[in-house]
Amino acid sequence: MRFVVVYDACVLYPAPLRDLLMRLAISGLYAARWTEQIHDEWTRNLLKKRTELADALPRTVGLMNQAVPDALVTGHEPLIPALQLPDPDDRHVLAAAIRAGAQLIITFNLKDFPTDTLASFGVEAVHPDTFLEQQFELNEGLVLRTVHRHRASLRKVPRSISILWRPVAWSSPPTDCRTSSSYFSLFRKLLGRTCTTTSCPWPFR
Repeated sequence: MRFVVVYDACVLYPAPLRDLLMRLAISGLYAARWTEQIHDEWTRNLLKKRTELADALPRTVGLMNQAVPDALVTGHEPLIPALQLPDPDDRHVLAAAIRAGAQLIITFNLKDFPTDTLASFGVEAVHPDTFLEQQFELNEGLVLRTVHRHRASLRKVPRSISILWRPVAWSSPPTDCRTSSSYFSLFRKLLGRTCTTTSCPWPFR
């Protein structure tokens, strides 16, 4: 059975992380899922900071849906009222995970997805740091190639990889979408390896 994960809105908000997660989604390593409501949440929050992206973001959403044709979850709405989470506004994410048969929700907001609550549905919330480390352990070569393609796609490649994870480089994410030292450490390790880059169907940052 194919491993399925749902991307929460906050991990799609920062462009570099969104790009990397999209590249992994089309690699075949796992099946990524999201909903129109998740799209609406991350694009709405991003537009509060980056109003100049109003015309570009619908295209971004369309390309994401096109790149992973089976990613868009529907029919989960009837499940929402019966779910209980600390923040009722997060119930749609869990409902999507249940509907999609997902094992993981990738999110920065672990406190909003209690372990016991999710476990009753066979779902676990995982920080993107942990998720990326897990994927690296499962398929080192594929993740290495993906990370190198991601770095090569950047319009301006910084001298130090740490610049990539500063909030300004992540389009000033909300306070609940923080970078972390383990994320930096993982990428410093990965980008220190040699890897042959090849073409990738995910066309933009």
